[in-house]
Amino acid sequence: MDNIPISAQLIALGVLLLLSAFFSLAETSMMALNRYRLKALVRLGSRGAKLTASLLRETDKLLGVILLGNTLVAAGAATLATLIAHTLWGDHRWVPALSAVVVTFALLIVSEITPKVIGAAYAEKIALPVAFVLKPMLKALYPVVWFVNLFVQTLLWVFRLKTTNAADNKMTPDELRTLVLEAGNYIPKKHQSILLNLFDLESITVDDVMTPRNQIEAIDIDAPTETLRQQIATAYHRRLPLYQGQPDNIIGIILLRKVLAISADNEINAARLREIMREPYFIPSGTPLFTQLQQFQEHQDRLCFVVDEYGELMGLLTLEDIVEELIGEFATHSPLQPAHFHRQDDGSYVVEGGSLLRELNRKLGYHFPLDGPKTLNGLILEHFRDIPEPGTSARIAGHRMDVMQTQDRVVKAVRLAPSTEAATTAPAGA
Repeated sequence: MDNIPISAQLIALGVLLLLSAFFSLAETSMMALNRYRLKALVRLGSRGAKLTASLLRETDKLLGVILLGNTLVAAGAATLATLIAHTLWGDHRWVPALSAVVVTFALLIVSEITPKVIGAAYAEKIALPVAFVLKPMLKALYPVVWFVNLFVQTLLWVFRLKTTNAADNKMTPDELRTLVLEAGNYIPKKHQSILLNLFDLESITVDDVMTPRNQIEAIDIDAPTETLRQQIATAYHRRLPLYQGQPDNIIGIILLRKVLAISADNEINAARLREIMREPYFIPSGTPLFTQLQQFQEHQDRLCFVVDEYGELMGLLTLEDIVEELIGEFATHSPLQPAHFHRQDDGSYVVEGGSLLRELNRKLGYHFPLDGPKTLNGLILEHFRDIPEPGTSARIAGHRMDVMQTQDRVVKAVRLAPSTEAATTAPAGA
């Protein structure tokens, strides 16, 4: 080394530092690469993406060749730095220590931190071109890499550690939800809302979106013929439940288009309605919406009735109710359904007691709990353990509300304070 000019040695040291930086850049960019973006590029036919994907399928060998090269280069740089220091300052005791400090600082700044920051920031732009270099290196050094990995696998076996391929990791629903939320700049808000609602279908049950039984538009099969005709002529829906005796005793469903077929002959009567009615379809309460969506598809049906554990009718659910949970409301409501919220001048709302808490949260920005009662009336009755008198006020779940009207043992109308006045620290029922 004494015959080699000091300038050549310094150039060689710089080259080694740059090679070390290359390996650090390659390692970080490969590990930080978006695997799903990579798969998309592979499907588009990108050659660099295909090479990168093939390398990432064998992460142990990829890291082996990168770290092998980086270790050899770093060791060479440290040795060369020591020789340069001895050439410049002689064989003093402090020379090795000074050389170690200088080369460590250079490796840290030039070969580690800076390239890794760049590799993480521009993973895709760097990883794909780098793959064209790493692939031949892996082939050339494969025996050495295999030999090194043999000891690595032995150590992993000794410590009973199992490795998984990072490229094959599956995302959990929570991770998918976070991915959708963080991709707000790339996904239209409407599409983002639909995707987030889709994740909720498994946690939302039919009880949350069904039409309560006291709001179901149904026809009494035992009613006089003229009454039957009048009810059908003024019906709001295309499918009408038929009951006998009590509204809870659903015996069938009729389609208005079939009724029109027999109305031409003026044969709308109980007997004819029994002939054209379809069997009712009952489901248990608590069924997840996603499960019910699949069942609608299997049964080739669009309407069902929700019953409790005792077989008592609780409400009615349609396919449209589930679709609205995904894409938002797209149809008008029946006059029987309390879907109207009246905003007051002071920012408060006058709402029907039968309004669903989920609907109030979604449309008006409130934060009512959804793990108990499903309607505002149920929440108020649970809080008071009694039927409150009109004029009674309370703060429930952090929201102030005033009971305006009660009728037939239910709360009919409530005034809700603006959602911005919710006391976020107040416990429910405080």
